[in-house]
Amino acid sequence: MSETAAPLQSVFRHRAFALYWFSRIASILSFQMLVVAVGWQLYELTGSAFDLGLLGLAQFAPMLLLTLVVGHVADRHDHRRILMFCQIAEGCAAALLVFSTLTGSLGTPVIYAAVALVGAARGFEIPTMAAIIPDLVPREDVQRAMAWFASANQTGQIVGPALGGLLYLLGPAAVYGITIALWCLGGFMLALMRFERGPRSTEPFGLASLLGGFRFVRHDRIILGTLSLDMFAVFLGGATALLPIFARDILQTGPWGLGLLRAAPGAGALVMSVILARRPLTLPVGTVLFSMLTIFGLAVTLFAFSTVLWLSMVALALMGAADVVSVVIRFSLVQLRTPPQMRGRVSAVNGLFTGTSNQLGDFRAGVVGALFGAVPAVAIGGLGTILVTLIWMFLFPELRRIRSLDEATELKTAQKADEIAGTETP
Repeated sequence: MSETAAPLQSVFRHRAFALYWFSRIASILSFQMLVVAVGWQLYELTGSAFDLGLLGLAQFAPMLLLTLVVGHVADRHDHRRILMFCQIAEGCAAALLVFSTLTGSLGTPVIYAAVALVGAARGFEIPTMAAIIPDLVPREDVQRAMAWFASANQTGQIVGPALGGLLYLLGPAAVYGITIALWCLGGFMLALMRFERGPRSTEPFGLASLLGGFRFVRHDRIILGTLSLDMFAVFLGGATALLPIFARDILQTGPWGLGLLRAAPGAGALVMSVILARRPLTLPVGTVLFSMLTIFGLAVTLFAFSTVLWLSMVALALMGAADVVSVVIRFSLVQLRTPPQMRGRVSAVNGLFTGTSNQLGDFRAGVVGALFGAVPAVAIGGLGTILVTLIWMFLFPELRRIRSLDEATELKTAQKADEIAGTETP
């Protein structure tokens, strides 16, 4: 057996993880196709940057409202069934868009309602899809599994936008119909999974249990620093909401160009995630994290000022490659430093940070774009990302000093043991 083949086999020899990986591709593929179609259809209806920004808010609002509940549900119930119900809900949202488009009744309220339903489903899906991974593979394979998990997301983000933009030529209803079929396929693969469930929370339902994830994150400065850094960086550097404007008005392309722009970050991220899956991080993790987010901010700034399609795609690919390193580090730290019975609630907090950065970042871009234009909105965000990264290097020195994920996990274990013994780790 070759050395390069070993990492692949070590993860995919677990049938449940293999099924889960393909299910994630189908789900993300569907979501990305739907996002491209909804974005272009809404911009055709309104021509408003502010309305595009509201799409992010429509996704984020239900995620925010459900944050406390979804973590508690994920810690107490079967992760596989939760994910299956989420697939059904997302398929129903796509069905609403198909019906409204074909009957000519589609308007902005229907679009926002469908997107809000998808946001609610993803509110349950995001914490669960990460929390389930330690149940599917042995502990020593978690980092590689997280990297392959990221590659599944990026594969969907590459193929989904490009395919959605191409199929939009047949009409938005065709795109929505295919997303329904793919969500059904993903749900079927989830139903085939068989694995041993990890420990579940036995805490009674109450305020203390609901707030458990927030308390855990607040007292773990490494997780708090990682989540907050990612949140503010992507919140400022988010540009996806304005891609229809860049595609049509700046780069002079059509829906196919929008699909390519949406796919470019996923292309860069896929290459990087496959590298991480085969060659886990050996450089100091803290240094890598801050370096990648600086590159992310520079790439956002480059995209803002680009006026040619190929250069814009290169900048977006660099954004995706840098971001996926942050994602793998963040997800690995959260899952490895969190007790199994707390992973759902902590992952829900992680999902809230992610939703804040992505959906509210889109809303920020839409508002600033409506006031000052698309180019200044994205450029300001890129420079702001670099500034936040520099500030966090000094606010969280312990995060900067992390040399490896194993070291961070061992430190957490030592701290926990000292808390039980009534001592303090120096």
